[in-house]
Amino acid sequence: MACSFPEARACRRGGLDRLRRASALAASALVAACGPGEEPPGRSAAAQPVAPELALAAAGVVEPLDGGAAVEAEPAASREALRPGRGDKLASIAMRTFVYAAPERGARKLGYLRAGALVERAAAPSGDAGCAGGWYAIHPRGFVCVGKGASLDLDHEIVAATPAGPRRGEPYPYRYVVSRKPPPHLYVHLPSEAEQRRVEGRSRAQGTPAWSRRDEALLGEPEPLTPFFASRRDLPKPIGAAEKVRFPAHRGRARADSAFGLISTFEWTGRRFGLTTELDLIPIDRTSAVAPTAMRGVEVKSEGTPAFVMHHGVRTLKPDASGELRPDGWAAHRSGWVLTGKTAAGGAYAETDAGVWIPASALRVARLGRDFWGHAARGRKWIDISIELQTLVAYEGERPVFATLVSTGRGELGDPATTSATVQGTFFIREKHVTATMDGDELSESSVDLRDVPYVQYFHNSYALHGVYWHDAFGKVRSSGCVNLAPADAAWLFAWTDPPVPEGWHAAFNDKGGTLVYIHA
Repeated sequence: MACSFPEARACRRGGLDRLRRASALAASALVAACGPGEEPPGRSAAAQPVAPELALAAAGVVEPLDGGAAVEAEPAASREALRPGRGDKLASIAMRTFVYAAPERGARKLGYLRAGALVERAAAPSGDAGCAGGWYAIHPRGFVCVGKGASLDLDHEIVAATPAGPRRGEPYPYRYVVSRKPPPHLYVHLPSEAEQRRVEGRSRAQGTPAWSRRDEALLGEPEPLTPFFASRRDLPKPIGAAEKVRFPAHRGRARADSAFGLISTFEWTGRRFGLTTELDLIPIDRTSAVAPTAMRGVEVKSEGTPAFVMHHGVRTLKPDASGELRPDGWAAHRSGWVLTGKTAAGGAYAETDAGVWIPASALRVARLGRDFWGHAARGRKWIDISIELQTLVAYEGERPVFATLVSTGRGELGDPATTSATVQGTFFIREKHVTATMDGDELSESSVDLRDVPYVQYFHNSYALHGVYWHDAFGKVRSSGCVNLAPADAAWLFAWTDPPVPEGWHAAFNDKGGTLVYIHA
């Protein structure tokens, strides 16, 4: 993202106080003048050019612009201690540990870390203004306040209770389950059999739905107990996690129609328990495992137009030695193909870049978008979404690179102010979350608690592109207004769009400079 930095005003050698003030101002300019409003959309925040004099100022050095000698504010060893890269780390102990653009509370937020995350930090703080524990620079940018939201203790109980983070890049960052009725209790530690009888009011064998082999296969093998869980210590609650009630062994029941992402699952007392991202333990036999969808978009690697098979039982054909089209195989329902533009039998069959032909009547062909903003001419990334076709096409310049089927709002082309239609217009991705809790897209008529929705990218108010694990209706309207994607497609787009989310972070913000999203009929 291109930035325009204000000219650094270094003081002369005789005014040390003025020099220090200029150094502080330059450090602030480094993070403030490079804000999203100054960037052309579609470029990575990580690629922003940094003016050399400002980089030096942020490190404690002011380099006069008139060619004079640089003046050190601190020794070189101290400057190195203010930069990440020496192996030191800090731990997030809150559901959202915010990363700031400067070491002060009023600075712009760049994103946040999730509880249990460990990130590389500087060895020494860059000040303590409004933060008793000190502000530490972290990789690759920004500052975190050590205190309620972050700790230098890598053995902190929140870290010990979080054996793994999200499997970022995979279609499903966690293993997902949906509560049965009644919903599961939220245990504070691995409960004894006596505690389970007392809390759940009956023995596990009485009236509990049978554990299915299907669910076992979907969840995979349970993890071995870590020392923390083997000790049966009470789970801590990260700052920002809900805790409305607290009993000796549990925190009440989950809300009706809840859905959870599970960090881990453990075998205990002949029963399986899952660890949620808010650090509660739920009995898995009170839930159903989510079955992954087979829906996948298509990467466009050759010149052509993306299309999707919208019927079941569609045959593919290949020409024989005489050029006659003969049945060759099967095209899966909702499978993606790239059409070359060639047709046969009066347009009845369309050729694909895979060398097979598909009946045109079985295909939903994407309409290639128009570049109204000059993005294509400048080679930038942008996304085109058609509500009528329920398709999404991602472009790099004028070239489509990826396409898939989506589910937009049930209000179709209606007014988003009065219906559940998806908003139309031109927008920019401003926030990206590896996972987030949402309550707008229904799992059922009464569902209000969808945890850890994967790969959420907000582009306008509460409208977002995101993966879903609670339906498999891609290609049809379904949502309350958001653009629903199959998890594999959501993961692909999340890695491709701007702003990038640094490794170890859970979210990144960019108010104006992310990838362009164009939504239309």
